[in-house]
Amino acid sequence: MLDHKGDATIMVSSKDGKETIHYRDASGEWHDIATQTTYGSDAEGISPIGFYDDKHLLVKTRMKGDKAGLYLMDLTNRKLDPNPLVAMADFDFNGKMVYSKKRLVGLHYLADARSSAWFDPVLKAAQAKVDKQLGGMINVITPPTQPETDWLLVVSYSDRQPRFYSVYNSKTHELKGLGSARPEIKSSEMGRQDFVKYRARDGLELPAWLTLPANASKKLPMVVLVHGGPYVRGNEWGWDANSQFLASRGYAVLEPEFRGSTGYGRKLFDAGLKQWGLKMQDDIADSVKWAVEKGIADPDRVCIMGGSYGGYATLMGLVNDPSLYRCGIAYAAVTDIPLQYSSGMVVLSDLPADYKAYGVPLLIGDLEKDAAQFIATSPLQQAARIKRPLLLAHGTDDRRVPFPHYDKLRSALKDNKADAEFVEYVGEGHGWSTLKTRLDFWARVEKFLDKHIGAK
Repeated sequence: MLDHKGDATIMVSSKDGKETIHYRDASGEWHDIATQTTYGSDAEGISPIGFYDDKHLLVKTRMKGDKAGLYLMDLTNRKLDPNPLVAMADFDFNGKMVYSKKRLVGLHYLADARSSAWFDPVLKAAQAKVDKQLGGMINVITPPTQPETDWLLVVSYSDRQPRFYSVYNSKTHELKGLGSARPEIKSSEMGRQDFVKYRARDGLELPAWLTLPANASKKLPMVVLVHGGPYVRGNEWGWDANSQFLASRGYAVLEPEFRGSTGYGRKLFDAGLKQWGLKMQDDIADSVKWAVEKGIADPDRVCIMGGSYGGYATLMGLVNDPSLYRCGIAYAAVTDIPLQYSSGMVVLSDLPADYKAYGVPLLIGDLEKDAAQFIATSPLQQAARIKRPLLLAHGTDDRRVPFPHYDKLRSALKDNKADAEFVEYVGEGHGWSTLKTRLDFWARVEKFLDKHIGAK
């Protein structure tokens, strides 16, 4: 990591499941600041974010609490200021520093949506002016690193409006539009997105994102869109192509941040350890039950959909809860946990060896000790239980979830005469990179959903 002068000052090294943070002082000598586990959620672990000044480092840490905040670390004595610069009730701190003229002027961070905190009075005033001119939008301002003019870049968006770009003059207060990322999208036709919370069957409170079609009514057909990872944050408030495509076709879209998701505190993350196909799966099912109880979803017209881990959860949803889901759409899906991490896939996989050795046993389970659990939570091993209609898609060149995952499950489903549609995309990797593939896949999704839970 470079300091605000552009010098390499922070280094992170990793070995045997441990990472060490190193700091180089003014004399050029390196010092170890901290050593902690690479995987999992260390209650006292720190993550360097940027420099406050020559003597203070900004770090993300939990300070033994649940939510991670932004704190100052004194580099002379390695002590943390007990009072956070940024702390949120519902979210871990996730952000980056904004530097201009070789000094820290503010920071951009993510809560439900993007936001900014400014230390520089000129930029604070500019934020207020832009927010007034572009009301109802999230407006992210970025100053030039080495200012030669008074123009600032502005990125604006909402849940219904894709990102568009402007420049703002901090002296004249002039705002000039540059263009939109997706100029043909009409915001008035887009759905509304809300951040909601529900409770799992064991009482754990879970966040979720709900997108409803424009002019939505009650008891809608619904798609449960399961994020990949799974140890990542799924979504944030703003315009999203996948959920808006589905909403534009009349579907409610629910995206649960099931246990194991990051960004919502240590308790939620830790609750997902070794829970593939178990409590993580129950959380997704419980989100559906919540939507039905609220009158949002028609219980007879719910489909589950996702890619990567989301594809795995889709398949396990059809295995575990066939009465809950009318159909499933899985793409780039993990179909068997041991297959994903076995030595036989090393040549095909891009997963780091360190992650397989230290991350997998902690996050997912031990391939030998948890073998029985992996059989019970394997879509491939449980293929005979998949009775609901399924659309299964995969790229032939996928290195994150190699093609044998798809090939083996396809054979098993065909042997069991499952109601399944199969599509393979030659040359595609982990996700769709070409317009041709995206158009083909989403046309298939539209047709499949319309057949099973749509108006027809």
